[in-house]
Amino acid sequence: MAALRVLPALAAALFLAAAGQTSKYSREANEAGEFRVVRLNQVWEKAQRLHLSAVKLAELHSDLKIQEKDELSWKKLKAEGLDEDGEKEAKLRRNLHVIMTKYGMNEKKDSQLVDTNYIKDGTESDTLDDPRLEKLWSKAKTSGKFSDEELDKLWREFKHHKEKIREYNILLETVSRTEDIHKNVINPSEENLVKEEILHNKHRELKEKLRSINQGFERLRKVSHQGYDTTSEFEEPRVIDLWDMAKSANFTEKELESFREELKHFEAKIEKHHHYQKQLEISHQKLKHVEGTGDKDHLNRNKEKYAMLQEKTKELGYKVKKHLQDLSSRISQGLQHNEL
Repeated sequence: MAALRVLPALAAALFLAAAGQTSKYSREANEAGEFRVVRLNQVWEKAQRLHLSAVKLAELHSDLKIQEKDELSWKKLKAEGLDEDGEKEAKLRRNLHVIMTKYGMNEKKDSQLVDTNYIKDGTESDTLDDPRLEKLWSKAKTSGKFSDEELDKLWREFKHHKEKIREYNILLETVSRTEDIHKNVINPSEENLVKEEILHNKHRELKEKLRSINQGFERLRKVSHQGYDTTSEFEEPRVIDLWDMAKSANFTEKELESFREELKHFEAKIEKHHHYQKQLEISHQKLKHVEGTGDKDHLNRNKEKYAMLQEKTKELGYKVKKHLQDLSSRISQGLQHNEL
């Protein structure tokens, strides 16, 4: 993993320019925008100008809702003086960077992120940005060991792995910058001791992410060569990751069994979300077709159905990502306890 590329901090300027401005929570923004935070409305408006697909927009909306919740919580903490070291603010900045990079809003011409998704044409037009992953995917596609449905599922695993690498690179770059600043401090102080603790926590987070990447790559290599194991307990990539990490955490047998049951419910929730994503994409295609016919009644019916599916997909997407955040946090605490 030493060859992982470090991505530039593309969203930092946007975050810092807006941080500390009380007007970002103004009444006008609440009334006029989709979100209560001005910069998130700016990201949302930019995404709409990029003409992202219906599914991508719904996914972005869910990500921004999570970001909004976290930023509003941080605002309260900051007002109470509970983020003096700026660690939570830095994490928010990092998360926003990940979101913007994920959806091609990093000021680069990232054409594969515009109007594509894995349901419609991702397996043909999207890229994995890693020669090893591209080689494994190519081998799997031509092996004849996978049905179309299994290939779709495998592609989601590859895309999930790509996102994990992205997140690792962003965190790695943040740690490197923090270390450079820390090395230039001449006089040690209590504040610097706090920063050392922050660095320690970030290194631990890096270690967890790298372990997850290595485990994930080994799984992709095995599945690509051998096909899917029909006796596998879980199918969804995020759930498989969580289960692998949970087994390494400091859980009792009873806690692990309870976690397994919760992961089954979580996987069912993800499958339901996938179903609505597919229905939304189909509805979007139908709507574009009907717009060309001039049939107003038919068009209005399709618009209503599309709007309903869009809202349901957004709602489910938010619930899935919030649940994932909670589960990941619990596992992280268990893994940290192992190191004590």
